[in-house]
Amino acid sequence: MRGSKGLYAGTRSLLKKPNREKGKPKIGAILQEYAPGSQVIIKMDSSVQKSMPHKRFHGKIGTVKAKRGRGWVVMVPQGESVKQIIVRGEHLEPYLGSGTQ
Repeated sequence: MRGSKGLYAGTRSLLKKPNREKGKPKIGAILQEYAPGSQVIIKMDSSVQKSMPHKRFHGKIGTVKAKRGRGWVVMVPQGESVKQIIVRGEHLEPYLGSGTQ
């Protein structure tokens, strides 16, 4: 039988949440504001399917370009190019930086 090739194929462990974090997203993640030029971590929240980025961007660090509607335009490096994706705030976390990357 052929394997599934859907958009979320191979994301069983990627989209799984720990027991104490299941359910609705925290209100702080929704209301978080990002200044243009700030860095964010793209972390998919499986409880919100709207504006969920592709699985290849999960865990990547991007730069906020602008706000667009309820989401944010984020520039993410991918290989030699830089991709521009539109992501809601539920799937973003502020990147505090550790000095080395």
